[in-house]
Amino acid sequence: MRTLFKNIKELLQIRDESIKFVLGKAMAELPTIKNAYLLVEDGIIKEFGSMDNCPKTEVNNLVDATGKMLLPTWCDSHTHLVYAGNRESEFVDKIKGLSYQEIANKGGGILNSAKTLQETPEDDLYQQSKTRLEEIMALGTGAVEIKSGYGLTLEAELKMLRVIKRLKQNYQLPIKATFLGAHAVPLEYKNDKAGYIQLLTETMLPQIAEAQLAEYIDVFCETGYFTVEDTERILKAGKQYGLIPKIHVNQFTSIGGVQIGIKYHALSVDHLEEMRDDDIQALKGTQTMPVALPGCSYFLSIPYTPARKMIDTGLPLALATDYNPGSSPSGNMNFVVSTACIKMKLTPEEAINAATINGAYAMGLEKEVGSITVDKKANLILTKPINSYGFMPYAFGANQIDTVFINGIAI
Repeated sequence: MRTLFKNIKELLQIRDESIKFVLGKAMAELPTIKNAYLLVEDGIIKEFGSMDNCPKTEVNNLVDATGKMLLPTWCDSHTHLVYAGNRESEFVDKIKGLSYQEIANKGGGILNSAKTLQETPEDDLYQQSKTRLEEIMALGTGAVEIKSGYGLTLEAELKMLRVIKRLKQNYQLPIKATFLGAHAVPLEYKNDKAGYIQLLTETMLPQIAEAQLAEYIDVFCETGYFTVEDTERILKAGKQYGLIPKIHVNQFTSIGGVQIGIKYHALSVDHLEEMRDDDIQALKGTQTMPVALPGCSYFLSIPYTPARKMIDTGLPLALATDYNPGSSPSGNMNFVVSTACIKMKLTPEEAINAATINGAYAMGLEKEVGSITVDKKANLILTKPINSYGFMPYAFGANQIDTVFINGIAI
């Protein structure tokens, strides 16, 4: 199956060589070709270039992209989209001024979601999650990481991970699974956190590893949840079972989580709304990707990740949605890209790099997706006719996507 895109107004994020990620000043550079073509063969990018060199080859599908941009699909490296029900009942509490922590203290929050999920049959959970996955794909997401963490019992965590595995089997986009049993301490272990950590490390982890249900392990390293010492114990146990760390850090307080993530070679450290200078300096020169989640800051009215300072210091940055029922009930990466520009002062080039090539790296998919590179998957966004790619984050309330292609096939 061969598909030729021709007359592309501008082909974005072209990389002749597959680089892992971009950082610092390089984030402001977005390589493009104007008046371009792109050839896809059997779901893989075969070649691309100027229309002056467009091949006169026989193809199965011809897409005339006159006036339209073509770019890699968004790479959303941090979601919790497998969950049951929603938490709209807490929405008014937020409006009335209750904080995330105050809602959690009165029985809401993660524990609320966990109770609902534990009571939801696996098939129902799959159907709810499938709907959300199809929604974000239509919005341009072509690779996604999904976490467990709303189970908080052995049975419910396994149920979540089985649902993620089923999504991976039934959908063509790359999906990465993360075990986040250390999302919160369940009520039955309220006075025995050590006992819950023992359950995670000695009972849950062996079964998850044996069934090959996750590739990453995550911890909510935060005041009132899991300490740096707790986090180290859990990450160390996860690595013994072959799980790569990806951790929640610095959402509300800076307690040393960034440093413990770096010590254990975390692929990414995510949230980072509260960053001290020593946190930023610790990340310099590492292979750990900082990930910002502006949808969470928007919804909770908490500070945004100091992205401008981090990039200007020479760090890379990825953007993700944090799609979840409590603190970021949206999987719309277009909104994330816009918000990063509007509220975090990223340029459109920086935001697109953060949401594509750097997002791919943040879930170990940099060799498969995230850029227009020969031999990568043809997971592509074809925009509507627009003046420039800057119009996408500028027009934050409108959908500028014409068609999404996964493995070269329109969805």
